[in-house]
Amino acid sequence: MIVYKTEEEIELIRASAKVLAQAHGEVAGMIKEGVTTRALDQRAEEFIRDHGGLPSFKGYNGFEYSLCISPNSVVVHGFPSDYQLKSGDVVSVDCGVLLNGYHADSAYTYPVGEVAPEVLKLLEETKKSLYLGIEQAVAGNRMGDLGYAIQNHVEKQGYGVVRELVGHGIGQKLHERPEVPNYGKRGAGLKLQAGLVLAIEPMVNLGTKNVVQEKDGWTIRTKDYKPSAHFEHTVVVRKDKAEILTSFEYIEKALQ
Repeated sequence: MIVYKTEEEIELIRASAKVLAQAHGEVAGMIKEGVTTRALDQRAEEFIRDHGGLPSFKGYNGFEYSLCISPNSVVVHGFPSDYQLKSGDVVSVDCGVLLNGYHADSAYTYPVGEVAPEVLKLLEETKKSLYLGIEQAVAGNRMGDLGYAIQNHVEKQGYGVVRELVGHGIGQKLHERPEVPNYGKRGAGLKLQAGLVLAIEPMVNLGTKNVVQEKDGWTIRTKDYKPSAHFEHTVVVRKDKAEILTSFEYIEKALQ
């Protein structure tokens, strides 16, 4: 069942999204060579709890961390660890916040130090594809319009769009219906209606679209070990223009 949100519920998600955006900013300010991914996770959890929220991911189906931290060829669901970031890495940080009974979810992929130009371009084009997808999150459009906008953009660059992992509805549950694929056909799929809140999250690989799951049962990496990028916003479908509830504002300030 798809749950459409009232304006009151959207305001509660917006409050979660504010804490989430600020937590991302805290993490962004720490990303540099020599920092462990575990330290990023600890800072995010501390900030979220200090601001009255709970980390959405911690305890979710047994996941033990507040962040999914996915370096280089890891697409999503990477575990924070003692791994130290090094120059040339790219690292996806995915975070969720539960506040006042409602979740918000977003992700950002960072370059660390001197990153190869073709990898920086992957990040830039993946981020661009997120906003192209969001532009289609308008009442009356179809889910396929959204997926097509993302797929068409990144495949023109020669990248692979992950098929096995998709975005999702979000609200009182972290993952709600419907699924939000990052590929599709224009005019196909669910008709979007105002009040639908979606986590839109392109996962795009420098090489093949194919991925594999590691033995830990969580970590997803590219089959060819080439880098992957992941960007995500929580968005409300509106009549004329999609509304983005999460923000990269605090990330961008921290990176200046």
